[in-house]
Amino acid sequence: MWALLSLAIGSFGIGMTEFVVMGLLPNIAQDLLPAQWTASPEDAIAQTGWLITLYALGVVVGAPTIAGSVARFPRHRVMIGLALALTLFNALTVLAPTFELVAASRFLAGLPHGAYFGIGALVAADVLGPGKRAKGVAFVLTGLTLANVVGVPLGTFLGQQLGWRSAFVVVAGIFAAATIAIAFFVPDHAGDPGRTLREELKVFRIGQVWLVLGIGAIGFGGFFAVYSYVAPLVTEVAGSPQWVVPIILVIMGLGMTVGNLVGGHLADVDLKRAILGGLVALAVVLALLAVTVHAIWALGFFVFATGFVSAALSPAIQTRLMDVAQDNQSIAAALNHSALNIGNSMGAFLGGVVIAIGWGFVAPPWVGVGLALGGLVLAAVSFARDPSKARVAA
Repeated sequence: MWALLSLAIGSFGIGMTEFVVMGLLPNIAQDLLPAQWTASPEDAIAQTGWLITLYALGVVVGAPTIAGSVARFPRHRVMIGLALALTLFNALTVLAPTFELVAASRFLAGLPHGAYFGIGALVAADVLGPGKRAKGVAFVLTGLTLANVVGVPLGTFLGQQLGWRSAFVVVAGIFAAATIAIAFFVPDHAGDPGRTLREELKVFRIGQVWLVLGIGAIGFGGFFAVYSYVAPLVTEVAGSPQWVVPIILVIMGLGMTVGNLVGGHLADVDLKRAILGGLVALAVVLALLAVTVHAIWALGFFVFATGFVSAALSPAIQTRLMDVAQDNQSIAAALNHSALNIGNSMGAFLGGVVIAIGWGFVAPPWVGVGLALGGLVLAAVSFARDPSKARVAA
């Protein structure tokens, strides 16, 4: 249990570093892009949204290359190295003086993300044993979802009060603690000495892998189209003061925490229904959010629902990817996070585009509806082409 908790500390830090930017977009824009902010706050916020996109692109690049390259090494040592890298790269975000250098540090911070979750999920799945793989994945993800209850709102509050860089001081400290905890408590865990990057990359020859990656990238992009612009939804659309933003983030984090635990159970029971039903629910919830967002109570309710449904999907998608990846487990577990962060990048980018062209801050939830429905189409195709796995007990 101490080993799993050590891994969860790192996932808590990852959740905080990935999502705290979203609640601090106005603060970062004012600090790093003062001229653009004075001319047009909307344009400045849209440009600052590139920090979210660059982090996500770092995950996309780093997950397959790092996970594939280290598959043959002992997994506990790999996890120590990844946690240390996360510590250093987030410290760079604190120290970087310009928007361009902060953007570079965010890309670097994203590189170890997918490999950390992917390899950590394999360790957790082995610890919990057969029949509980999705629960193992969900346990590692629990740190991420709890970060959205505690870490992201706290970091947002600190960033608003003490400057946005203070949030990343906390993040770097969390990763330092994770590095120490993993070194002490995660036992020896052998890698696969016969695996090379070239062997691992053969996973891309499997058609089902591409379909499942598309489900995560497109379908999950609907969640990020909203999450990336929570702060302006609260302040500019619902007309609430800035201090309400951390409260809304807590509400979303609670939804994600509950959804993650429920999703792990649902995926172990019936993977097909967990994915298809989850994507339908995500599209419906985002549409309801879009039409009720002007009322702060409705925004809070549907933000909780959005967090719940999206987090319930995550362990199901990762388990599906591990099912179709055959013997390429290390890279498959990491690729899920590449897919989700393509969704992060896509959702943040498209949300910024519709804002920048003048459609307003209500437009991103409608972008999310379209992305969720796109993921649903891919999921239907995936299961239709693989009827033997329509029901998978992980």
